[in-house]
Amino acid sequence: MAKVVVYSSNTCPHCVTAKDYLKEKGVEFEEKNVTTDMDARKELMGMGYMGVPIIVVDGEVVEGFNRAKLDELV
Repeated sequence: MAKVVVYSSNTCPHCVTAKDYLKEKGVEFEEKNVTTDMDARKELMGMGYMGVPIIVVDGEVVEGFNRAKLDELV
């Protein structure tokens, strides 16, 4: 099974959609909330991103909620 990490925030509707979609597909993921977790925020910025959701699937980055790309990867 793919290792999936979802970078999200408390105010991001697309993050909720992405997480719900992954749950529907039965995909386990680790959530890193950049609102409450400063280490997660630093990680995200270190990867060169400022916005969420950023979904990392086995090292491959998906920007935003991209259903077709997620279907391809998970």
